[in-house]
Amino acid sequence: MHQSTSHLHFRKSSYSSAKGQDCVEIAELPTGGAAVRDTQNRDAGHLLFPCSEWAALLSTAQQNR
Repeated sequence: MHQSTSHLHFRKSSYSSAKGQDCVEIAELPTGGAAVRDTQNRDAGHLLFPCSEWAALLSTAQQNR
């Protein structure tokens, strides 16, 4: 699923590498949820996560830290 990102404000994830490797950018969607893209591959597009999926992803990531 891909839509224009021109209206989205992406920010670098706080969990991204300080050296610029393994970087992920996240933008909150106006309808809730989030868009996620690779900082080094912005032209490749992004993944969209609806609210319920984004919450589940964050919950799982927190449990596995």
